[in-house]
Amino acid sequence: MESREDIMQNAPFETVPMNPVIGAEIHGLDLSKPLGERTVAGIKQALLDHQVIFFRGQELDPDSHMRLAGIFGELEPPHPIFPKIESHPQIAVLENDENRPPETNIWHTDVTWRDKPPLGSVLYGAEIPVSGGDTMWASMTALYEALSPSMQKMLEGLRAVHSIAVFANSGNYETSQDAEKMMDVLKLYPPQSHPVIRTHPETGKKALFVNSTFTTHIEGLPLDESAAILKFLYEKVKTPEFQVRFKWEKGSVAIWDNRATQHYAVADYYPQYRRMHRITINGDVPY
Repeated sequence: MESREDIMQNAPFETVPMNPVIGAEIHGLDLSKPLGERTVAGIKQALLDHQVIFFRGQELDPDSHMRLAGIFGELEPPHPIFPKIESHPQIAVLENDENRPPETNIWHTDVTWRDKPPLGSVLYGAEIPVSGGDTMWASMTALYEALSPSMQKMLEGLRAVHSIAVFANSGNYETSQDAEKMMDVLKLYPPQSHPVIRTHPETGKKALFVNSTFTTHIEGLPLDESAAILKFLYEKVKTPEFQVRFKWEKGSVAIWDNRATQHYAVADYYPQYRRMHRITINGDVPY
């Protein structure tokens, strides 16, 4: 017979799809508490089914945030550029205000400049502006499936290079503004080659895996051909039918599958203050 604690940890929850393509809100869970095995299995399946899942009204301290992210696997090491919570350096602090303008208002997939890009990310809304500051996610499986068979076949034979060098252009981070430190980061994280179309290791579905923030070019093509193909694909990412838009509240949590999505943080709240805490989860080599 289950104890009262077991029953609480495995409490039923409600999953409400936000549209037929991507995104769902989950109700009925307190993520600050340890979760039971059945609940964890349900959350993981919801993530695979909907690619990004949302929770509202949560109170996550750094320990509970780390515990939540840990249900998906090992956590990535501290981000080499972003500020961190000193006691929990694997939690990156994404902080913007009048003196630190938003820079993530561009479609991207997190940390694709690593040899093993993250499985996913867990983002917590610590301080949210009065208005604005939504985030949009786009399904890269839906994009791939909407391409013609001929285009799919062509892209599946290509690989693209991803680089962390874009951070050298940032004015918000100490490391970015120090040329010597930035050179050390570039040496530690050299450019990586990934397939333009990757196969999801759990669902088996194919998805686009290039993004306008970190992808520099497609290997083996003249630069003009590479640029033309990437421009075509980046425009497809903007298709509303592939997207979901989430309005943040303080205490909201978003968990997304980095292997199958891109996201865009809307910068309309500037110069209001916004503080988010993000953890990324170790992934595998794309194929």
